[in-house]
Amino acid sequence: MQVKSATFIISNSDVSKCPNEPLPEYAFIGRSNVGKSSLINMLTDRKHLAKISGKPGKTQLINHFKINENWFLVDLPGYGYAKVSKKTKNTFQKFITKYFEERQQLVSAFVLIDIRHEPQKIDMEFMEWLGEHQIPFSIIFTKADKLKPKAIERDVQKYLDTLTAGVWAEAPNHFITSSANGTGKDELLEYIDTINQEFYKQK
Repeated sequence: MQVKSATFIISNSDVSKCPNEPLPEYAFIGRSNVGKSSLINMLTDRKHLAKISGKPGKTQLINHFKINENWFLVDLPGYGYAKVSKKTKNTFQKFITKYFEERQQLVSAFVLIDIRHEPQKIDMEFMEWLGEHQIPFSIIFTKADKLKPKAIERDVQKYLDTLTAGVWAEAPNHFITSSANGTGKDELLEYIDTINQEFYKQK
């Protein structure tokens, strides 16, 4: 899939105000500073579609971007940033939870994981919550340019083994990406395109 158009539509914290067009929707979420904005800009070939900040926790709303006029990319707030107040965290948590529970257009979530880090409790719990609520998701390992190929293979396998040693019978679908050099872009867009084709066939 080639991204020909990417348009910002709306930011808000009220799920009922999200776009009501019957288009397939893909939500990107992860811990703060995982490289989400950079990944979104890389996927869409736009330098400033999602705002990049050196300060973690910049995204604090549900941001909808319409791609190629036929699907939505949704940028959700990062979770687990210690310097955000408890009240703000609770607010985030409420509308993120509401989004996943109520958003009918959502066809898949993408949980972003920094490839350099050991499995974190907050990520594991969030993926478990998605599984319990039967919300389809894939893992996107980010910042692959920071590691050598053998280290990538070793660390990703170790991460997936941790998941299957826990609550997962089999590891979730996953992608390895780098916003710096474009790794994983084609595979990720092709995956979304395949789901979109199935979505529109059933219409």
